[in-house]
Amino acid sequence: MTRLSPAGATPAMAQWFALKAENPEALLFFRMGDFYELFFDDAVAAAAALDIALTARGTHAGDPIAMCGVPVGAASAYLARLIRRGFRVAVAEQTETPTRGRPASKGPLARAVVRLVTPGTLTEDELLEPGRSNLLLALVAEPPARGKAGKGVADAWCGAAWIDVSTGLFETARLKQGGLSALLGRLDPAEILAAEGLVPADYDSRRAPAMAPVAADTARQRLAGAFSVASIDAFGTFSDEECCAATLAVDYVRRTQAGKLPRLAHPVAQTETGIMGMDPATRSSLDILRARDGGTEHTLLAAISRTVSAAGGRLLAEWLAAPLTHAESIARRQDAWCWLKDEPSARDTLREALKKAPDIARALGRLSVGRGQPRDLAAIREGLNAARAAGVALAGGRAPLAPALQDATARLGGAEPLRQILSTALAQDMPARLEDGGVIAAGYDAELDEHRSLRDDSRRLIAALQAQYVTQYGVNTLKIKHHAQLGYVMEVPSAAGARLKECPELVLRQGTASMARFATEELASLDARITEAADKAAQREKILFAQLVSTVLAEADLPPIAQALAALDVFQSCAVLAGGGTWCRPHVTDDAAFCLQGCRHPVVEAALPPGARFTPNGCSLAPDHRVMLLTGPNMAGKSTFLRQTALAVILAQAGLPVAAEQVQIGVVDQLFSRVGASDDLARGRSTFMVEMTETAAILNQAGPRSLVVVDEIGRGTATLDGLAIAWAVLEGLHSTVRCRSIFATHFHELARLVDTLPRLCLHTMAVREWRGQIVFLHEVLAGTAKKSWGVHVARLAGVPEPVVERAGRLLRELERAENAIPEPLPLFAPQKTLSPPVENTLKNRLMDIDPDTLTPRAALDVLYDLRKEAMQTPAAEQPAIS
Repeated sequence: MTRLSPAGATPAMAQWFALKAENPEALLFFRMGDFYELFFDDAVAAAAALDIALTARGTHAGDPIAMCGVPVGAASAYLARLIRRGFRVAVAEQTETPTRGRPASKGPLARAVVRLVTPGTLTEDELLEPGRSNLLLALVAEPPARGKAGKGVADAWCGAAWIDVSTGLFETARLKQGGLSALLGRLDPAEILAAEGLVPADYDSRRAPAMAPVAADTARQRLAGAFSVASIDAFGTFSDEECCAATLAVDYVRRTQAGKLPRLAHPVAQTETGIMGMDPATRSSLDILRARDGGTEHTLLAAISRTVSAAGGRLLAEWLAAPLTHAESIARRQDAWCWLKDEPSARDTLREALKKAPDIARALGRLSVGRGQPRDLAAIREGLNAARAAGVALAGGRAPLAPALQDATARLGGAEPLRQILSTALAQDMPARLEDGGVIAAGYDAELDEHRSLRDDSRRLIAALQAQYVTQYGVNTLKIKHHAQLGYVMEVPSAAGARLKECPELVLRQGTASMARFATEELASLDARITEAADKAAQREKILFAQLVSTVLAEADLPPIAQALAALDVFQSCAVLAGGGTWCRPHVTDDAAFCLQGCRHPVVEAALPPGARFTPNGCSLAPDHRVMLLTGPNMAGKSTFLRQTALAVILAQAGLPVAAEQVQIGVVDQLFSRVGASDDLARGRSTFMVEMTETAAILNQAGPRSLVVVDEIGRGTATLDGLAIAWAVLEGLHSTVRCRSIFATHFHELARLVDTLPRLCLHTMAVREWRGQIVFLHEVLAGTAKKSWGVHVARLAGVPEPVVERAGRLLRELERAENAIPEPLPLFAPQKTLSPPVENTLKNRLMDIDPDTLTPRAALDVLYDLRKEAMQTPAAEQPAIS
């Protein structure tokens, strides 16, 4: 913001300057009547972001004051757009109620910032994605003095705490700074509180303005105070770094809510030991929750979700983002959805009940910060009704409930007294706002009913009084009407009005060319009584609403019920998915097994047009052949095969069905996927540099229980450089890392390593050539590709035929001149210079021929070509075939 002095500002603008100084990093929504106004640089930025008119209002220091505004009633839509564009917004409201007779000399009404709207502290449905958590993450590094001498930054400890203000989630973790990328990739926080330089550059734009963490002892005291316990140890064991991060997050949330702390679950310490590791590059390449274009349509979550509630969608996303590494926990989830799959009647009844379950957690979040509306209370009521119906549905099964379903059922039965209270107290059809009235049901409160009766009986009373006046004054067209300024008045035509002016009990309030309006003592008294009754009814309804909100917030069973409903939604979603018969329950073990039969890519399959069929493939990475070298041309399906294998592991270890005929997987502790080229030119990293950086991360972090799927290592540089790098990386994965791996490549020469790498197995994508054209069969077969088919792919892509023909001739010449690569080097043998073998042109030509794909005519053409070439080559120069 441009530095401006408040000197000489009008009283209202002086208020603006004071509030802006308290929140310099945020746009200031300054309430003026029915609009939020923005001034100076705030107005310029907001007008551009929102595409609204930029105007001016008055002057300051001799210059016009830039201004724009948005209606209060539509503010949520504008806030959503600003938050998505990375802004923070401070909302300043009038904290003083205007009263009659208030002298203007007292200056403008008092205003204060009542809320700071930031990406990580949202609560309104209009600002949130229903099926996605909205996390605020705080990070605090351990003090340097506590670190060991010589310890690297990656080995230093860090405390993390994350809060979802909209649901009350509160979790912490202690981890090495080297593991921050994996944590950030899993949580995908909307906002980050961290010192500069602590988070990777990819997430730096999400950092909030810096806040200094407090000392560990102070942090523990403040956390304990926030949850009204003597010691934070009442909730578990937390490191100093976790406590500092948690306090940083709590303080920030309290500041954004103008000093009020929303309802939060007590902090729960998490560990990374039971979660499969995935770095951000892996998550990005697999389109798990977000596609590479930032959308959510073509993602794994979208392809598998059959959830019917927002809470269930969020939980399913959490499971996909954090697959498990404990086989017993995975089996517990599987048992639950398998029970529902085998009990279709109970599953369908449960699904119908869950469709009526609103988002209890987010309704509680809004109520706890004072932004709740009547429909949030209704959401609690309907959620409790849905919980009751879900419990009945699960009780209708024939077989004993699976353990996870038993736990959920036990939690569903709580809060029955609250359900009865809300069912009695709340009207069936709830208004959008409390001010609209009609929140409390008739018969719940006698005092409210009395006020409503007088207010609502006004029509009957006025009709009787109107009939009395018609008779009394002899004017059949006389009407009693209500006007905002005059209240209730008697309205007659102007001709009759001239006569009625003589009646002393009537007071002329307004006259026009066509009618006259009169007041009477009876009308004035009735107006006062009706207005008073309406005001009393509104005040009483507000009191009752506040009482119900307090009762709801005091109910400890609500969060467990919300969690149980979300889990049941995920279980029924899995049961529906697996019920089609084309998805299986994977067998997850603690050994090194790895066998997929008839596996499919769920995202690609979901995107196929009606009637199209996905070609399934198997994948075996058993210990004796745990490294697969996959060759084949582009467009043949290598990338799809790599990704579907990785996605099968994610689904299996998340405890979900897998798109396959049969699956057996030994637990994978870390998954690495590098599929598809990308660059990072904004930070000066080319495609090849990104490729090498990601390759380095794999080689440095992967271990024997990891799964690595990589595509085209080394293709971003010169052919010989790339071949050397790919060769070395393949050897490293096989013999040093010793992990399960699929290594897709165009370097067919690497197939020769099968003789020196005992755990290497060769596979290729099936391709058929027919009359000069290639057909991709999308099947993975044992063996290796005979050639790259790049020229054929160029023809398919529409490259002009003369260019394709020229490329084909050049390729044949280059292949004749190409030197053979050296024989595979022993991994640990001393290096020595190898002389290239003598070129054998005829042998190379014969080795390039695939007899299984030749038509009779094509075979005859090849034979004529070889005979012609032999006749043109002197006998002395013809090499022998060895």
